[in-house]
Amino acid sequence: MVDGRAVEYSLSTYLSPPGDLAVLAPRHDQSVALWRRSGRRVELVRLWELERISGQKHHAWPLYTPRKATEFLNALLAEEGLSIGDITRTWGTPGLPNSVEIDAPNGTEEFPVHSLAHLFSGLLLDTDIFKNETVFGMAMDSAPDAVLDVRSPKFWYAGALSVRGDIRFAPVESPAPLYNAASTLFRLEPGSLMALASACRTSIRFDIEEATRRLRLFGGAITPWAAAFGLVEELIAEAEQQLAHSELDSGFSREENLRSAVMKHVQRACDLIAIRNVELLAALGDVPTQDAYLSTSGGFALNCPTNTLLLDRFGFRGLLTPPCANDSGQALGLGMLGLYTSGAFDDADLRVESAYYGSEIRDLDEALEEFAPWIAEVSDFDEGQFVADLSDGVLAWVDGAAEFGPRALGHRSLLGDPRSVKVKDLLNEVKQRQWWRPVAPIVLAEHVGDWFEQDRSSPYMLEAVRVRPEVADRVPAILHLDGTARHQTLDASVNPLLHRAVTAFHRETGVPIVCNTSLNDKAEPVVNTAAEALTFCVTKGVRLAYVAGRRIELRTEPADGTVPPSGPRPREAGYFTGQEEDRDALWQKWRDAGYTDAGIFLLTWSPSIRLNGAKPAMVNKLAEHYMANDENFAHLLKTFHAESGPGSHFVRPDEKRPRPVIVE
Repeated sequence: MVDGRAVEYSLSTYLSPPGDLAVLAPRHDQSVALWRRSGRRVELVRLWELERISGQKHHAWPLYTPRKATEFLNALLAEEGLSIGDITRTWGTPGLPNSVEIDAPNGTEEFPVHSLAHLFSGLLLDTDIFKNETVFGMAMDSAPDAVLDVRSPKFWYAGALSVRGDIRFAPVESPAPLYNAASTLFRLEPGSLMALASACRTSIRFDIEEATRRLRLFGGAITPWAAAFGLVEELIAEAEQQLAHSELDSGFSREENLRSAVMKHVQRACDLIAIRNVELLAALGDVPTQDAYLSTSGGFALNCPTNTLLLDRFGFRGLLTPPCANDSGQALGLGMLGLYTSGAFDDADLRVESAYYGSEIRDLDEALEEFAPWIAEVSDFDEGQFVADLSDGVLAWVDGAAEFGPRALGHRSLLGDPRSVKVKDLLNEVKQRQWWRPVAPIVLAEHVGDWFEQDRSSPYMLEAVRVRPEVADRVPAILHLDGTARHQTLDASVNPLLHRAVTAFHRETGVPIVCNTSLNDKAEPVVNTAAEALTFCVTKGVRLAYVAGRRIELRTEPADGTVPPSGPRPREAGYFTGQEEDRDALWQKWRDAGYTDAGIFLLTWSPSIRLNGAKPAMVNKLAEHYMANDENFAHLLKTFHAESGPGSHFVRPDEKRPRPVIVE
């Protein structure tokens, strides 16, 4: 009971299902969300991203048995003084305690649950807006998983026009397969490619408008991969031909010049597809876009230039997109979808007020004791000292509950002085990133219109907005080549301590902005704990860390000759290691059922075959056909077996993990 009201807890989970499907239905970017309902209020209590716990980037390692999964969930819930026995229901992962199915909303039978979860993760960020306003919603992901589907979906990507809570659903296209194709062919993460598109001046001639008119990327029976890869491969061939005898941007390698030229057109194609989606949804009802909100979700919703283009072109009132728009937000969306379809919002409301629902800092005292040989001084936060520390330098900033999603938003951040290009270079050097990678700014919300050409709220760093020309030369560290910056607006009510710090910096320098990038090493998830943050600082030579309101000044050498950490701090991988026997037994069970290893992979590679109930002999025959005729299938089978088959092992942060390629 809370204030005399009955309290009910629910879990929504995006985990590989324990048991037989753990082999066939691996999920990446796994997460768990805890919900509390009391009276007319629904609250998101906590959202745990498994990569922050295990240390495995884009965590994909299953918990193979219900026992292991229950042990893990109990460990998470213990942080809140709960256990699995306190949970009324669990959505999202079959095989967990108290697991219940999610009923599909009327009109969504042709869509995968995965896409609906993305869609609702944006639509229901604020149920007051959902119930009283108009929202254009688009789930634009790469490809859905099929864990919760009972049939092959006709369409992969769900769109919606919601008018005061009355939802009309429609299939939309997703530009994400284009970025997936480019990422696969260039072997760079989508975020790096998005940055490179505007970092280099090199361009090529290509009629991308006409090429995009021919594209149809709805997914389903006609998968988007051939069209997406075909267009990107055509762009690469054209770029190689045109740039062979052209003058290139001397600041970049030949390959970077080519990639930038290609990605300019890929980005434009993505913009055109997103515009088509808005026009399609607008046709569902006579609703001016200027009177509506835009909700984007799925991995492509992290594309800042497209979000800004849609907001500017159509005049939407605001953006409803979660900070975890990619698959790390599936637990969030599955919970919202489960709450919606169970009727929870008929008489209760929800507002996700910030990104700060991850784990709290609980280990500061222990970390200070462990790192005592490295610590020169510990003191309380002081505004004047913060300004002196940040001026022309960088520092670590760790406070409160971790933000969820792939971007640091001021609770697990590296901060820097935006007035110095040297600081941008230093941040990229510390992070082991390419020199041309831009650094995002945090700007005081009350001053955003003075420094950027748009004054919209952007608390989750989901837009790329032009910096006002008259002040651009004062903040060179945050500028993209095109004069934009991927900014985060900072509100005092949401992040009071950092707001105090940036306000002090503004008072002293006249600049209400600081540089911000995530606090993590290359290939390491963002830090979760005080000890992980101090490990990063010691190994990277970052001399100052602000942790939970304490200023920690570090020595360049330990006082007693202590050996420094050799890399990222090991995390709690023990929940996931030591499962080889359970995993191998599940593999053997599928083999005993008559499937070859290639057949087992085919059931994973193409979930529709499993959903349609194909017999082992047919599956194996089809797998043999792919092995003989599809080089990509054979390569992916080898990767799948090495990554999660018998003999594989848990991949730690310092090991190179094969890059996943999703093919349906």
